[in-house]
Amino acid sequence: MTSKSHMYKDYLAKEGYSPTLDGGLLIFKKEGRTYVITVDDNDAPYFQLVFPNFWSIDNDKERAKAYAAANHATAATKVAKIYVRDDGKNTWGSIEMFFESPEQFKGVFDRAMAALMAGVANFTEKMK
Repeated sequence: MTSKSHMYKDYLAKEGYSPTLDGGLLIFKKEGRTYVITVDDNDAPYFQLVFPNFWSIDNDKERAKAYAAANHATAATKVAKIYVRDDGKNTWGSIEMFFESPEQFKGVFDRAMAALMAGVANFTEKMK
């Protein structure tokens, strides 16, 4: 385990999550939802928090609506990206940032989680 992985895992454990490491992915749950922090050791300042597969897409009509909703959510929400995956069957949300020092993620983690959920809510609102 790399020091960056250790840092993320230790922080999440202290915050009450039960993170597991799977390759370069740190996986944890909050309120029954699965989240991932990617660990890119070749880019120390880069931080990515992902909420994968939160909305499945069943047909072409829904896919077109999902692209529009993702565009709206990304434009309307600070820092959050909402996007339809390349396979066109699932929608993901992410927060991506650069920090001068990787440890700085601790100071914005709660806000990053809130922004991610705001992006998902903006997407969901447009899909309904």
